[in-house]
Amino acid sequence: MRLYFLVFIFCLSFSAEAQDKTLLVLGDSISAGYGLSPDQGWVHLLQKRLRHLGYRYTVINASISGDTTRGARARLGNILSLHQPDVSIIELGGNDGLRGLSLEEISVNLEMIINNLVEINSCVLLVPMRLPPNYGQVYNDRFAAVFDELAEKRDIVLTEFILQDIADKPDLMQSDGIHPLAEAQELMLDLIWLSLQPNLQKD
Repeated sequence: MRLYFLVFIFCLSFSAEAQDKTLLVLGDSISAGYGLSPDQGWVHLLQKRLRHLGYRYTVINASISGDTTRGARARLGNILSLHQPDVSIIELGGNDGLRGLSLEEISVNLEMIINNLVEINSCVLLVPMRLPPNYGQVYNDRFAAVFDELAEKRDIVLTEFILQDIADKPDLMQSDGIHPLAEAQELMLDLIWLSLQPNLQKD
């Protein structure tokens, strides 16, 4: 009887864990937590907030520093062979823009990523990226338009810019002027949370 009871409790625990939904973050160094310890990045803080507020989601951080839309598109198949995310956050394109890559290629790559996620019924949130002003107003405007147009075309959620009111504050940025400090991570999460929270489910 004692053994049966222990097995029963184990099965209940396993079933409860199996009910967790999956949230995928597909990004670059901004989401990989470049220059930070593993527990400081906004994605780690997101997992903590979800648990604290009673949302049963397991966060999969598939972000890689230096990644581009092309690189993420190439590796997405392997990611989806392991995980079937209920919600996906795409934070990509910044490295493409900084390298002056073709806006058409950026758009095509992002759309293919979006399509693959939508096909598995994942709720997709696209994080719009922005470039420093020295890249010129014309290129910057066209770059920003890529995200607006994709969100409208594919009818997905466009979040706030993750470095809004952060990128222009030296006390919140690392010495390279590109990557945010630990002090900025909660602010970044708050910006994403505005669009993410309405799309989460509580079981």
